[in-house]
Amino acid sequence: MNYYDEIKNILISNEAYKQVKDYYKNRNDLMSYYNVGKLLLKAGNKYGESIIKNYSIKLTKELGKGYSWRNLYNMKTFYSLFKNEEILQTLSAKLAWSHFCELFKFEDVNKINYYISISINQNLSVRELRRRIKSKEYERLSDETKNKLINKENISIKDNLLNPIIINSNNKDINIFNEKILKELILNDISSFMEQLGNGYSFIKDEYPIFLGDRYNYIDLLLFNINFNCYVCIELKVTELKKDHIGQIQTYINYIDSNVKSIYQDKIIGIIICKKDNKFVMEYCSDERILRTTYQLN
Repeated sequence: MNYYDEIKNILISNEAYKQVKDYYKNRNDLMSYYNVGKLLLKAGNKYGESIIKNYSIKLTKELGKGYSWRNLYNMKTFYSLFKNEEILQTLSAKLAWSHFCELFKFEDVNKINYYISISINQNLSVRELRRRIKSKEYERLSDETKNKLINKENISIKDNLLNPIIINSNNKDINIFNEKILKELILNDISSFMEQLGNGYSFIKDEYPIFLGDRYNYIDLLLFNINFNCYVCIELKVTELKKDHIGQIQTYINYIDSNVKSIYQDKIIGIIICKKDNKFVMEYCSDERILRTTYQLN
């Protein structure tokens, strides 16, 4: 078989198809690159990996830009990742070649699958995907969550919680000496903040008032998670996690449970976001409704 001619014909056909702007253009792109990748793998097995560089030089000379060694290598990687053509057919309806090119630099297949999943489920543009990768989102998942994703187990609300939460600030050296300053930074980019807590969050109110005894107390942030059908109380702490913080958010959770939550909603979740973790405090916290993570300024 003349692998080069086969590859060239597929790419010429795809270039012609690109002139037709219709719904199936992206699918044809992906299938073409998939088939080229398959041929490149076979050619590499027969002639050695250097054949990709040789093909790149010839294709660039005959067809023009777009067929660098890196692009051809990406096509080979693409085929290697998705040898099951049925899976590719599903992905091709939702992701563009540019999405995949952002992921080919990773060697960890589980990491690639994670970003493919969120790109599809959250309808991420290539720009948004690039931003999520740059924030090292996958690395901020717990090992327990990563194992659940690998084993395709059900994910709970706590599994989506990133650690640390990245708080955007124009000044990394800003002195956050109280929770009010931290809260203002969060409110300045509340959508990015909620995104790092997981999917399905909506904002209800900051400084949410609750009446305890003869005085008001205020929950730093009250959210609602649509996917898990539950209220989420957020408490912000600019110190290391302390046992008093557990008691405080427990009180807030119980108040929302008794006075706000309906019988049709799931149990309230409380999340403490602190400057520094303290595993010994959480080790003796038996309340599974309470979660914690840390924050980091960006």
